[in-house]
Amino acid sequence: MEIYSANSEEEIKECYPAFKELRPHLSEQEFITQALRQMNNHNYKIVYIKANNEVVAASGYRVAEFLAWGKTLYVDDLITISSSRNSGYGGALIEWLIKKANELACQEFHLDSGPHRHDAHRFYLNTKLNISSFHFSNEVKKLKSRQVN
Repeated sequence: MEIYSANSEEEIKECYPAFKELRPHLSEQEFITQALRQMNNHNYKIVYIKANNEVVAASGYRVAEFLAWGKTLYVDDLITISSSRNSGYGGALIEWLIKKANELACQEFHLDSGPHRHDAHRFYLNTKLNISSFHFSNEVKKLKSRQVN
């Protein structure tokens, strides 16, 4: 199974149908624009697998350093299109990502997953990933600052 890197705008666009399954709030143009911005500003990378001339699985990742974990490969996105699940594509991508983390001398490998994605959680646990924290979030406009006395 060959894994490709999306380096051009055309390759990023080709990945959009897969990403749309995970990120349905993004239009094609928003996806392309944001992916390019993240690539330019935050070392974001996209890798993908094709079958029958279409992208069937993709992942967006970046390498960053954190005080808590040191140098870390962080997986922003990991998608196999629904019609191609259980075909080994997700496993091939995660193996590739872990190998990349080793090549880049990362101390840790991280990803977040929505609480409703139970099939993905089973897959991650079977890959020997641990549930290591709670992730808290909200839209900034919904948060009100509290004055502390």
